[in-house]
Amino acid sequence: MKRIVCLFIGLVVSSQIFAAQSLPEPKVSKINERVYALLGPVALPNKENQGYQVNSTAIIGDKGVIIVDTGFTDEIGAHLLKAIAKITSKPVTHIINTHHHGDHTLGNIAFKNAEVISAEQCKAQLLKTGPEWIGMVEGFAGRKFPNTKLVPATVTFPENTKTEKMIDGVKLVLWVPTGSHTAGDMIVFLPDDNVLIGGDILVNHVMPNFRDGHVKSWIGTLDQIQKMNVKTIVPGHGPLMTNKEVAGLHDRMASLYSAVEAGYKKGLNDSEIRKSMDLSDWKKLKEFDVVMGGNINRAYLEVEAANF
Repeated sequence: MKRIVCLFIGLVVSSQIFAAQSLPEPKVSKINERVYALLGPVALPNKENQGYQVNSTAIIGDKGVIIVDTGFTDEIGAHLLKAIAKITSKPVTHIINTHHHGDHTLGNIAFKNAEVISAEQCKAQLLKTGPEWIGMVEGFAGRKFPNTKLVPATVTFPENTKTEKMIDGVKLVLWVPTGSHTAGDMIVFLPDDNVLIGGDILVNHVMPNFRDGHVKSWIGTLDQIQKMNVKTIVPGHGPLMTNKEVAGLHDRMASLYSAVEAGYKKGLNDSEIRKSMDLSDWKKLKEFDVVMGGNINRAYLEVEAANF
């Protein structure tokens, strides 16, 4: 009986090790000598990718590495740590989380002794919803992640601020806009490199998700980003973006919001509004069928609240 139990435990452990080893490799895009985008697969979390579908960015400082966003689990965090080790032997000393969603934060635990930085509301929302996100990735992956634990920020910044900060010889501007993709977004700008890291305020070739969004102010944030004329843009999901692609995202979202607002004022519900809209540009994006209904509903609720 003991042999059977040991065999069963061994099979479980082996299956977990295999799953961790078979994670898709990030596509490493060298932006310059110290900034590397680690682009994850463009897909919804599932058993094949084990929840790995986020973009991270490694910024090499004088003595260590700053990583922006760490993945959905401790295993994904460790996977990213191995990818960074192929770029530099310097340790990861700082983490920046662009928002609280689990696919961007739950890998924090893999980076021991790293200082974690985020918006104030990101920390609050992670503590509130983190267990829900762990349950979510376990459902997607079809197994448990017992070593995935919440590691919230120890350094936070309030909403509607831009803070210039020098970390390990790297100048950063940590921009916490008015709630956009979430109530606690943080955009990272490297002025000396002309690189902007947008989290899920910016996504490319894939649908933006309004689930926790503040759509109208999100559109305003995209307008501000366009005016910066940044050279290199790292989105939260999808390939590196151009300014033209940021403009396209802005225009699609602004048109959607205007259409929902016009439909609401005509007395239509969200389902009726969707039937009246031209969604041809949106249909070109990945996850359209999964996300669009919820996006229109979220925009409708926001318009309804604004006109109440």
